Amino acid sequence: MEKRGAKYHRERLGEALREEIETIVEGELGDPRIGLVAVTSVVLAEDSRSAQVYVTLEGDDEEADRSLEGLTAAVGFIRREVAENLRLRRPPELYFHLDRSDKYGARIDELLGRTKKRKK
Repeated sequence: MEKRGAKYHRERLGEALREEIETIVEGELGDPRIGLVAVTSVVLAEDSRSAQVYVTLEGDDEEADRSLEGLTAAVGFIRREVAENLRLRRPPELYFHLDRSDKYGARIDELLGRTKKRKK
């Protein structure tokens, strides 16, 4: 069982990481592969040594793959900037993932709409 204070600290750190990573990606990265990126959430591991960063990307799947490739290539720079800006001794390892929850939500809404039409 995790202590409440530790969980609260991890949630605050995750939110601070999300804001900082989004700022870095929007303003400081000059990689042409990276398109329009929004960081939706950051999930820290219990020991805070790694973080899963979920991003939404504009464009089709090919553009999303290129953007994720660019983000993965810039992980070292992003970690160093996060460590400096948030004054972290050991910044977590960052792993970028594509957040497809909006597409899943739209698909579920579409299926629910179909079932409502069939019932009428």
